[in-house]
Amino acid sequence: MTDDLSQLRCPWAEGDPLYEKYHDEEWGRPVHGRDALFERLCLEAFQSGLSWLTILRKRDAFRRAFAQFRVEVVAQFGSGDVERLLLDSSIVRNRRKIEACVNNARRVLELDCELGELLWSFAPPPRPQRFRVIGDIPAVTPESAAMAKELRRRGFTFIGPTTAYALMQATGMVDDHLRNCPVRVKSPVSSL
Repeated sequence: MTDDLSQLRCPWAEGDPLYEKYHDEEWGRPVHGRDALFERLCLEAFQSGLSWLTILRKRDAFRRAFAQFRVEVVAQFGSGDVERLLLDSSIVRNRRKIEACVNNARRVLELDCELGELLWSFAPPPRPQRFRVIGDIPAVTPESAAMAKELRRRGFTFIGPTTAYALMQATGMVDDHLRNCPVRVKSPVSSL
């Protein structure tokens, strides 16, 4: 995207080139694939209580620390890996979030369906039009509450309705680019 977009880009993404690139090229675009969705699930949990920019700046380090978010590998992490990660200053060192990522990898392997099928089953129908201002965008929706509830029922941890909605935004299950934002993404689908 060009600098001309800065006058129209969603305001949350302004002011940092990394944020702007993420907004313009990644946020809100449909994501499929177990490991890719698992990565987003983990990163959204790590973001809880922090700035998304903090997570973006550490994303490469997270990928190294969590074996590129390959579910089978992370599911095998043990207490020694958790301790190793707690000493890794290149990531967010929060025991509950680290343990949730390991736990959630194990829960993914236990699913009776594909992770993408499960997550995308909560995607609402596309809105008739985008929101006009950022204050109109919800933090929680009935769909994100239902997603979080189902994931918790299946043993996932560190996932609530707000984190679930952020996941839905980041992975294109909903399009929350503002009405005047020039970024256009393929319309989300309600399920796979």
